[in-house]
Amino acid sequence: MEGLEFENFEISEELKKAIKDMGFKKASFIQQETIPLILQGKDVIGQSQTGTGKTAAFGIPIVEMIKETDKEVQSIVLSPTRELAIQIAEELRKLSKYKKGVNILAVYGGQPIEKQLRELKNDPQIVIGTPGRLKDHVIRGTISLDSIKTVVLDEADEMLDMGFRDEIEFILRRIPKIRQTILFSATMPRSMFNITKRYQKDPVYVKAVKKELTVKKIDQYYVETREEQKCEVLARLLDMYNPRLSLVFVNTKRKVEEVVLSLRLRGYLVDGLQGDMSQVQRDVVMQRFRDSKMDVLVATDVAARGIDVSNVDVVFNYDIPQDLEYYVHRIGRTGRAGRAGRSFTFATYKDSRKIKEIESYSNAKIIQHKIPAMFDIEDMKSNKLLNNIKEVIKDGNDNKYESVVDQLIQQDYKAIDIAKALINMYGGGTNTSNLFDDLDLSNTGARDGMVRLFINIGKEKGIGPKDIISTASREVGIDNKAIGSIRVYDNFSFVEVPEEYAQEFVFIMRNREIRGNKINVEPAKRK
Repeated sequence: MEGLEFENFEISEELKKAIKDMGFKKASFIQQETIPLILQGKDVIGQSQTGTGKTAAFGIPIVEMIKETDKEVQSIVLSPTRELAIQIAEELRKLSKYKKGVNILAVYGGQPIEKQLRELKNDPQIVIGTPGRLKDHVIRGTISLDSIKTVVLDEADEMLDMGFRDEIEFILRRIPKIRQTILFSATMPRSMFNITKRYQKDPVYVKAVKKELTVKKIDQYYVETREEQKCEVLARLLDMYNPRLSLVFVNTKRKVEEVVLSLRLRGYLVDGLQGDMSQVQRDVVMQRFRDSKMDVLVATDVAARGIDVSNVDVVFNYDIPQDLEYYVHRIGRTGRAGRAGRSFTFATYKDSRKIKEIESYSNAKIIQHKIPAMFDIEDMKSNKLLNNIKEVIKDGNDNKYESVVDQLIQQDYKAIDIAKALINMYGGGTNTSNLFDDLDLSNTGARDGMVRLFINIGKEKGIGPKDIISTASREVGIDNKAIGSIRVYDNFSFVEVPEEYAQEFVFIMRNREIRGNKINVEPAKRK
């Protein structure tokens, strides 16, 4: 039975207070079943999908069992990726917020080992690491396994699939035999049972049955983008679909402030909700959102609890949620009362696995959506404006303006010029078009329909035509066949791109990298 409140667990008041700060009240099934077993010192096998709260399932008892006065490493957690190791470390730090003297460290490849050596001087009692980097520290003698009481293998099947079996066994063989071994895995392949048989003692097996989660009447999309591009992509999607109300979810309070400020500078009516706000402040923001006095609300998961607004058109996952269950909660705030809704999840290039996990967990198909090009946005806005004009003409409520038009015609202004001026004044443009007002893309020496662009690196940096083509395709979405002439010289290059992509190419590619080299792009001068 699921739903036991954390207040009823036999854990310290400091830990209960930290759990409450994190917004957790009731335990998930895997937490309810495994936390008491781990606290009793039993070996545990937890078969559980990502997103069912398993980090807290082993994190809560690990933090609870740490002896603050003992400065040796007492617990280690093995994780398949650096991203997951960092995420686990962050959650354990939140859990240990009120447990004075508990130090936590994540060690992983890709980070300078000298930095980790400095941090090891702080005497961490809990170390989370990828198998390869942890093995490296053991060999160097910079991490001792002699005092380990508890070891956790998280995403164990993933670690085996990635070829970490030798590293895992290297570490397990060097940990004292009198220890507690905890294993969490989404699947239980034969290779997993070999590990449990060899390194666990009478483990208790707990299997969390995955809930069937479906979200009806919501079109779900993901957009591949870089972290630094996210706000630009968000702005383009807002311009393209023009939703009445939008919710944007981020993972941190700081990100709320960053996104709100960035959108305000672009002219959107936007505000934010985050955990440090008072109830009065929250109420004011929510009332403005309900009354449609702003278009976009940016919030963290904790701050967004209790939001119940029936006419949200679009939900944006600006950051992918750390707990996949939140994904369903987030997008469920659109598509209510029988209405259709949309959701967009921004995924950096390393997040493809997470998208697949979300699809599996939520039993839904998430379709890839290209970053809208500027001309796509202009086309959609033009079509909408055209339909609005037709509706006004159809309704016949424009008689009072006939005299104004007649006066202009009598002054020798053509009707077509009057119409174009009015459209330009009241219906044209997008929130992002002013970004390119200073660009002169005429007379660059390109053939008709193309714009020639200058790039400030060339052969001396190892750059070739293929690098420029692949970058243009990946970053801007230009079809390879649409790219024109490319000339690569020693210290600079030229590339021709279609006119409709030129402004976008310049904006996106400024300060990007090709082969690790920062580049600058600007319109070329005529030959």
